[in-house]
Amino acid sequence: MAFSSSSSTSLTDQVARRARILTSHLNQITTSYSSPSLERSVCLEYSPAEISEKINFDTEEMRKLLDDHNFDDRDWLFGLLMQSKLFCPKTSGGKVFVTPDFNQSKEQQREVTMKRIEYLLDRGVFNGWLTKTGVEAEKRKFALLDVIGIYDHSLAIKVGVHFFLWGGAIQFFGTKRHHDKWLKDTENYVVKGCFAMTELGHGSNVRGIETITTYDRNTGEFVINTPCESAQKYWIGGLANHATHTVAFSQLYIDGVNQGVHAFIVQVRDADGNVCPNIRVADCGHKIGLNGVDNGRIWFDNVRIPRENLLNSVADVSPDGQYLSAIKDPDQRFAAFLAPLTSGRVTISVSSIYQSKIGLAIALRYSLTRRAFSVSPNGPEVLLLDYPSHQRRLLPLLAKTCAMSFGANYLKRMYINRTPQANKTIHVVSSAFKAAFTWHNMRTLQECREACGGQGLKTENRMGHLKSEYDVQSTFEGDNHVLMQQVSKALIAEYIAAQKRKTPFKGLGLEHMNDPRPIIPAELTSSILRSINFQMDIFFLRERDLLHRFASAVSQLQAQGESKENAFMLTYQTAEDLAKAFTERSVLQTFVEAEVAVSDSALKSVFGLLRSMYALISIEEDISFLRYGYLSPDKDAAVRKEVTKLCSELRPHTLSVVKSLGIPDAFLSPIAFDWVAANTWSPAQQ
Repeated sequence: MAFSSSSSTSLTDQVARRARILTSHLNQITTSYSSPSLERSVCLEYSPAEISEKINFDTEEMRKLLDDHNFDDRDWLFGLLMQSKLFCPKTSGGKVFVTPDFNQSKEQQREVTMKRIEYLLDRGVFNGWLTKTGVEAEKRKFALLDVIGIYDHSLAIKVGVHFFLWGGAIQFFGTKRHHDKWLKDTENYVVKGCFAMTELGHGSNVRGIETITTYDRNTGEFVINTPCESAQKYWIGGLANHATHTVAFSQLYIDGVNQGVHAFIVQVRDADGNVCPNIRVADCGHKIGLNGVDNGRIWFDNVRIPRENLLNSVADVSPDGQYLSAIKDPDQRFAAFLAPLTSGRVTISVSSIYQSKIGLAIALRYSLTRRAFSVSPNGPEVLLLDYPSHQRRLLPLLAKTCAMSFGANYLKRMYINRTPQANKTIHVVSSAFKAAFTWHNMRTLQECREACGGQGLKTENRMGHLKSEYDVQSTFEGDNHVLMQQVSKALIAEYIAAQKRKTPFKGLGLEHMNDPRPIIPAELTSSILRSINFQMDIFFLRERDLLHRFASAVSQLQAQGESKENAFMLTYQTAEDLAKAFTERSVLQTFVEAEVAVSDSALKSVFGLLRSMYALISIEEDISFLRYGYLSPDKDAAVRKEVTKLCSELRPHTLSVVKSLGIPDAFLSPIAFDWVAANTWSPAQQ
């Protein structure tokens, strides 16, 4: 198409006019954006919490009370973990952090976990874990396991299965012949052990396991069989890749008579790592956490083992096939088998509280440096922890974690200094604490994750992975709901026995049942709500009333023709209410004992705030206090109001308490410190 000269001039004029309009418009925009009222503000800068927050008491003294023992051993191992590239040190924001690399594949995580064990073995970490006896050796072992768990749950579980489950079974179920043959080689990892109790069809119900063992008199051997698919051993930590031996739990049949569950040593791999004949091993596969642990499944197809491989501290079989046991009652014999296994619940209770400490230390440090929104037109943005709602989310959890630390220390001491007479108490308390503390840990980690906003989603900031790593604690070593019902069954047994004997209650902390029913004051002032007497009285009142209610409900159902077991099942809600009351009263007592022993006035004052927060938030969160009339709605409202006041009073002590939790900076995460520098752009990140 051809253009005339006049049309070309007209087009040029239009372009020029439009250019002038656009230039004018752009100049207006530039002027608008340079207006003084909309000037770009100064960039946010990180300011360490230590600059603005006061340290109000001796944090090292509080750390010693929370950690309880072997402080130098703990610090030595923390240092050891920071020295090797095996533990993935990474610099972020000017600080070095050590945390597992969860971006590795399942196979890589398993192999590096084993290499870390070898590193610790070579440096003497495990010296005496099985070959030394006495309180000091036990305390050192527990302290070092605490540190290992602070670094990585997979590493702690792999070590725990080997020493506490396999090694513990040899120690407690075995006799001298087993100790001499297996313990030293286990401690030195010449033997790599695992623990085959759980089956596909039976977990908490150990008495129902289906693996079968018979005795062959002609050869002097036991023959172990997996009779059906539901009898395959499942979730066996260490089995899929590394274990050479296992302790296999099985029903023992002698002359066709089932003598109940017994434990046997079975070799599963030869010296070259090949699976032994008549044994099949399979991998449990990828999990939501603990992928550094090689969980496996195992089937036994007429596996023959020497008669001496029966762990025979409770019962034995003679060469001619006679079943021998000093404990004639099958129920008592089974209880004797399970008694030593409480170590698992003890270590889980302790480790869950350390994970809560990690989550809270990260979230609270972040909230002491991260700001959001202003409360006045031109005012500075407010620190997250200065918002009452943020205090309400995290500070009660901090108080609970401190309280449960004292409970965990009490349980650990009781286990380390155990006597046969204490076995029942250890079983009941470890069941209660394991359930309550692991539930608390999962709730705490979730709240801490949310309190850190989007930063809580990053793997390097730990909380998301801690949730997936520790979720399993709610079900292994006993489903939490089942454990809480076991606690209530033990309490009702004590109740019935005391009624029949017409003797005072003694044991399990039930001595308060011998006293008159506590009377709650008509008016709950702040000083009353914070007093030890009120707090203990209201916890005593709840526990004794729920124990009466539970016993009465079970008795009524039995009178109507229900079996005792059915009656227990039908009253499970009251049972779990009672178990919670028992647990929280036990924890409060341990906190009170710790507080009474403190002499420093500043630390004692903070302990009083934390103890009151623990007691009152427990009251606020348990509907039992209203449901059963221990508190009126008005008094319950007074409790709620006091919790809010305690939050504001604890706020100035937050950093001091966090620094007392016993978690070195390197085992926290970048957002606990200079989160701006940790996220600064660099070419290396591209």
